Amino acid sequence: MKKITVLFTRSPHSTPHGREGLDFAMLSASFDQQVSLIFIDEGILNLLKDQQPMLTGNRDYIATFKVLPLYDVEDIFVCQQDLALLQLNQQDLLIDVELINDHAIQQKLADADEVLVF
Repeated sequence: MKKITVLFTRSPHSTPHGREGLDFAMLSASFDQQVSLIFIDEGILNLLKDQQPMLTGNRDYIATFKVLPLYDVEDIFVCQQDLALLQLNQQDLLIDVELINDHAIQQKLADADEVLVF
């Protein structure tokens, strides 16, 4: 089984990267790959509760993050320092995540067979 890490770095709705990263993660998991998600920088904004992308003419893919456990995607990490820089906390996020530091992120990226950045 291949270990795949999807790294979310961009804010949602301004580009299709967030939706594409989520689609890729679910597709990979459906083929029995071990998938981990890591959210850093503005990529954390993909996980914010109560978004209304329809107001700007975008599709609401954010709610799809809630179905990740159905695909056995349970390793979901957020950079603790970046969350603090955005003046957010775990209660602001749509799903349960594990907060990790920069060093732990580097280790997880090194342990992955493939890393895709969205």
